[in-house]
Amino acid sequence: MKATIWHNPDCGTSRKTKAILEETPGVELTVVEYLKTPPSADKLAQLYRDAGITPQKGLRLRGTDAEERGLPQADDATVLGAMVAQPRLIERPLVETEKGARLCRPQDLVREIL
Repeated sequence: MKATIWHNPDCGTSRKTKAILEETPGVELTVVEYLKTPPSADKLAQLYRDAGITPQKGLRLRGTDAEERGLPQADDATVLGAMVAQPRLIERPLVETEKGARLCRPQDLVREIL
């Protein structure tokens, strides 16, 4: 099974999720450090749709200025545009497999799509 993780190596939850993926037999893992290589707005929209959440639910609030900018109440296009322009606004880790996508907070949510 192929899996892609949008990963921040400085995040403990992201590292734990990556470890679960690496330890799962049969998983062919692609790691994307999204702060260096951010996904497009279209890719983010697809990931959130596949995860069953809104872009606003995928917004990182802690350590960002998202609330001050009114992003939690903004429309999807505004949120996605802000995330692409400032990838720190993307909550992590996002994981995608052929079974779907998950925002893996907590990390054990990744097991739902393995």
